[in-house]
Amino acid sequence: MPASPSSSAQAAREAVAHRLRDLRKEAGLTVVQLAAACGWHHSKTSRIENALTGPSANDIRSWCAATHTEDEARGLVIQSINAESMYRQWRDQVRAGLRHLQESRVKAFRDTECHRLYSAGLVPGLLQTEGYALAVLGIAADVHGLPADDSAKAARARIERSRIVHERGYRFIVVIEESVLHYRIADPDAMAAQLGYLLTAGALPAVSLGIVPTTARRTHWPEETFHIYDNRLVSVELVSAEVNVTQPGEITQYLDTFERLRAMAVYGAEARLLVRRAIEALD
Repeated sequence: MPASPSSSAQAAREAVAHRLRDLRKEAGLTVVQLAAACGWHHSKTSRIENALTGPSANDIRSWCAATHTEDEARGLVIQSINAESMYRQWRDQVRAGLRHLQESRVKAFRDTECHRLYSAGLVPGLLQTEGYALAVLGIAADVHGLPADDSAKAARARIERSRIVHERGYRFIVVIEESVLHYRIADPDAMAAQLGYLLTAGALPAVSLGIVPTTARRTHWPEETFHIYDNRLVSVELVSAEVNVTQPGEITQYLDTFERLRAMAVYGAEARLLVRRAIEALD
């Protein structure tokens, strides 16, 4: 089983920490001696080496100067920045409001020609109706202690952003689990509208909508929600954070996983039948 995104982000942090520790040991310095050479308390050295504290760019430069390995500083600074950018807490992202979060992603959406989306829990944002989006973002606002009206503004921003599915030059390959159709995220009317829209959206020329039936023989287990932007970025949604994966090897893992999930899905008339059954179940 592949490592979870949070584990992947932590592993990236630890790789930097372990390399710094190796440089100290290779230079024959103790934790205390390294700290003295850098001008900080020895506890900071321990925190950095144990990946409890992420080093700043200046910390890394000072470390490399103390160990006479200045030629490694630039590479380690870049590696550390990449590791920290992989893991961004939702709390930090939503501080400016859910609407700002929706609008901040418009450029990434428009810079991507082929979107691959997988979701085991929700209808993906690009295929949401306003009523469904309002319910989803209302839950998010409640979880993060944000004003109720923020979710309404965010829902409108999300719908505005999703108009891209009707524009030329983009392709959207969406795979969801059948259970997504039955989760009562919104009230019955909003759910009926959302499911009805899936029938419409799934017929759009730019959209390929696959649904993995609950009765399908699994060749891959359900995964966390993730969005692949061309072949350059994977955005993974966790409870506490969003993980941005940019390493080519890890992106390849997600592409392979997506294809496995995609192969289990049904399309066209079979997919529409599953949606209609979910609509009937609302009664």
